[in-house]
Amino acid sequence: MSKKGLKVSEFVKIFDLEILNQGKDFDSARLTITDVNRPGLQFHDFYDYFDPRRLQVIGKAEFTYLQNLTSEQRTKCFDSLLLYEIPALVISRGLDCFPECLERAQFYGRTILRTQETTVDFTSHTIEYLNRFLAPCITRHGVLLDIYGDGVMITGDSGIGKSEAAIELIMRGHRLVADDAVELRRISNQLIGCAPEVIRNYIELRGIGVIDVRQLFGMRAIKPESQLDLVVHFEQWDTERFYDRLGVESHYTEIMDMQIPIVTVPVRPGRNLASIVEVAAMNNRHRRYGYNAAEELVRQVDQRADRGGMR
Repeated sequence: MSKKGLKVSEFVKIFDLEILNQGKDFDSARLTITDVNRPGLQFHDFYDYFDPRRLQVIGKAEFTYLQNLTSEQRTKCFDSLLLYEIPALVISRGLDCFPECLERAQFYGRTILRTQETTVDFTSHTIEYLNRFLAPCITRHGVLLDIYGDGVMITGDSGIGKSEAAIELIMRGHRLVADDAVELRRISNQLIGCAPEVIRNYIELRGIGVIDVRQLFGMRAIKPESQLDLVVHFEQWDTERFYDRLGVESHYTEIMDMQIPIVTVPVRPGRNLASIVEVAAMNNRHRRYGYNAAEELVRQVDQRADRGGMR
């Protein structure tokens, strides 16, 4: 088994599963893919495209089919299935475990579990949890905040003012997700950001030190995770560089093969960075919903020029 993945023993604790038979690999077996399988076709001896890495789940339909078989037929069904090194077999709805299943599981050293949940509920909860747990993850240096419901990650060189801007945004009613290290996971077509557990709810301010945002500002000032909608990059003001003053073109940065809108904010004394980040978040939401202020200005200027040319 791969060293990556969720241990079956941990999965049992998380989902409060009953252990009917503890397999020989109970402490080492891992769930490494998000799919689960209901072995209806396998009980008809169809093993083409069968992936033994998947968690196997027996529901009411499979149970009823097996119930109508003879003991010899059931033994053959479970012998063929449990011959494979599956991570575990879960029986849903609190249904009884067939003696033939238990006997073959003990023979091959396979783990048999039971849940009181319905098959649909159990499989959907399992897939949702595994999708998050097994999602690809990277860590980026920055500050992630929830601003008006949008996830905004502030990036830039160390000491440029990311945390200071974040504190002012928190005091305005926005919420901190992560400071310094942002863990990003790709789940379906979304990037979900959160803080590493050890530094969750903490923020570092040079000259003051580390503060606990939840203790100082209350629960309303923090959020466990947020989708990443915008990156705001701080950089020192460069007098030799041209900075976009209209914003007609949209710019993107690629993170885990996804294109995320990005704006670059030049930093120099006197600029209110928190206000700029706040406006950038609102403007990005407008663009996402189809309104671009720069394009609207250009359109009005063009219309005015056309009318002037007709005189």
